[in-house]
Amino acid sequence: MSGESAEKAERTHPAVQRVELALRDGGVEPRIRWFETATPTAVAAAAELGIEVGAIANSLVFTIDGEPLLVMTSGAHRVDTAFLGERLGGRIRRADAETVKAATGQTIGGVAPVGHPAPIRTVVDVALAGYPEVWAAAGHAHTVFPTTFDELVRLTGGEAGPVEPSEV
Repeated sequence: MSGESAEKAERTHPAVQRVELALRDGGVEPRIRWFETATPTAVAAAAELGIEVGAIANSLVFTIDGEPLLVMTSGAHRVDTAFLGERLGGRIRRADAETVKAATGQTIGGVAPVGHPAPIRTVVDVALAGYPEVWAAAGHAHTVFPTTFDELVRLTGGEAGPVEPSEV
């Protein structure tokens, strides 16, 4: 396979295609950016993009009373599950890899805010509103896309709110 063919093959993935479709369906022209190496953490993605880690919209999947919950949090924050569970009225636990894959159709390290098999209850960290542009994973650990806080809330049908007590 030629270098060009290998590169083209590397630049497509079913989960990324579903994210692109969801963005288009939401009225957004997808601007997916592929990296040569995986960027499965907010720190890695921010370093690759040359931006503050807080401008990374980290996709974390939990369960609340057994149902999937997607928390889009600033890369500069940790989710306080006790605080968030109390705020949302349920018990929050980190989802295992199988639950993440079943709920999102994507694997840990590349979970996007959209492109899932079915809608997922979503909370969007209000700290992301402090950045004119935020970057989220696009369905694969080698991909991200730019968006805004307002667009992220709209695309996910999410609820904007704090994810830790210091944001209240």
